[in-house]
Amino acid sequence: MMKGENNEDSILMNTLSSWKSYGGTLSVHEHDSNACGCAMQFAVFTPPQAANGKVPVVWYLSGLTCNWSNVMEKSGLQRVAAELGVMVIAPDTSPRGDALPNDEAYDLGQGAGFYIDATEAPWATNFQMETYITRELNELVLKEFAADPARQGIMGHSMGGHGALTLHLKNPQTYKSVSAFSPIAAPMQAPWGKKAFATYLGSDESNWSAHDASQLVSGSPSKAPILVDTGGSDGFLEEQLTPDIFIAACKAAGQSLDYRIQDGYDHSYWFIASFIEDHLRHHAKHL
Repeated sequence: MMKGENNEDSILMNTLSSWKSYGGTLSVHEHDSNACGCAMQFAVFTPPQAANGKVPVVWYLSGLTCNWSNVMEKSGLQRVAAELGVMVIAPDTSPRGDALPNDEAYDLGQGAGFYIDATEAPWATNFQMETYITRELNELVLKEFAADPARQGIMGHSMGGHGALTLHLKNPQTYKSVSAFSPIAAPMQAPWGKKAFATYLGSDESNWSAHDASQLVSGSPSKAPILVDTGGSDGFLEEQLTPDIFIAACKAAGQSLDYRIQDGYDHSYWFIASFIEDHLRHHAKHL
């Protein structure tokens, strides 16, 4: 599964836990991040097919207050990922540590990195989540696991849905498939996004558009079809998720989009667990 953590040329990484699951392995790892200036943890589900060669990899970006454990413990993804032969990577949502900047609010600071590179003090020193996900952790995963660099997809939930859409739209050659659960798809027009962007990027809103999926798709639509599921009973639907803005932007740009409002479902992992199979099959089809 891994290419020898003790080799001199390996990136330093410690395995914290490992469990057999559906013929594959769920493992949790820690490494020192240069981008974030602290130790970072991530989880990997390696399907049984990886024993015979490189497999497609799907990155799952979690939402506010979450870490790697939420999707790995609550979504039930391992059964389908093992069947499809898809590796799933679950990074953390921010740098963490007592010596690092934080905020008392749940939607800012540790657990709320928004998958962007902060430019404002005190956040800029550590909160470099875009660089961490797209470059540093990507390089580590491709070196240490049987992940195929040519077959990578990305998905996420809420804040992570925002991250999945934006990182795909900015890196379509890396992430060739994309999907999202309940994404903050127009963060420049949502309270969560406005708060995070003003804090991490400063008050000049011209610096925000590079991190807004509705703005990005308007200027540079993707050739990949986008799948989005959002619960019709999601309490954040109108104020924070604003699906109509993203749907209109995709339509105007000619972006292929299947945006499904699922009646009666909310923002929870019960919702994600109900549709995670659809999303994994979407990625497997396009990878």
